[in-house]
Amino acid sequence: MLTRFATLAAIGVLATAGTTPLAFAEPAPPPPNDPAIVPVSNPLPPEGAVPSAAPGILDTPDGWHIEVSGSNETQLPVAPLTTAISSREYLIAGTFTGKITGSGKTKLAGGTLEAGEQIGCGIISDEVEINPGASINPGISAIGLPSVSAGVSLQGKVYLKPGTVTTVAIDKKSFKGTTARVSITGVRIKTDQCAGQSFIRSYATMTSSTENTDDVITYIGVTKAV
Repeated sequence: MLTRFATLAAIGVLATAGTTPLAFAEPAPPPPNDPAIVPVSNPLPPEGAVPSAAPGILDTPDGWHIEVSGSNETQLPVAPLTTAISSREYLIAGTFTGKITGSGKTKLAGGTLEAGEQIGCGIISDEVEINPGASINPGISAIGLPSVSAGVSLQGKVYLKPGTVTTVAIDKKSFKGTTARVSITGVRIKTDQCAGQSFIRSYATMTSSTENTDDVITYIGVTKAV
């Protein structure tokens, strides 16, 4: 009796195995914190990067359209080589482009494109005055004898005045035609006698010339406080 039931069970298992389709399991997606997953991210901006301002635009009376702009600007404060606490020094980079378009009534004769930085200082240290002094102090020692002590001192005064703006022209390019570009990389600029907070911004001035006219337009970058 038991042998017949075992035979019937084996036949049932074989029938089930023959009618059931084979299933291939797909691998589960890796968890979000899996180290094998490398997230895609944008590259970091260069050190000291600053945004560029809107272009400087001029439409001339004789029909020309002049535009000057800046891009890829960096202004990185660095320690001054003189180690003076009143000096401000920066590492500068940027690309400045000027172009002339339109159908003016006059004949273009080229022009110039000047690029640089403007450094503003809130307070300027104007003069330093040092006054030496001496003192003699008589007294009585611990054993009752008279004694005299002398001392020398220095008193200093720093005279301050309202701040100024220093314009540092890095390059000036003469051009023929309708376009010009100045690219600046790794240039150090500085100003001295700055006793307060400083500010820096880029500039680029384009001059378009004809036989008897000059048209001047300036791009002013974003001001950065340091």
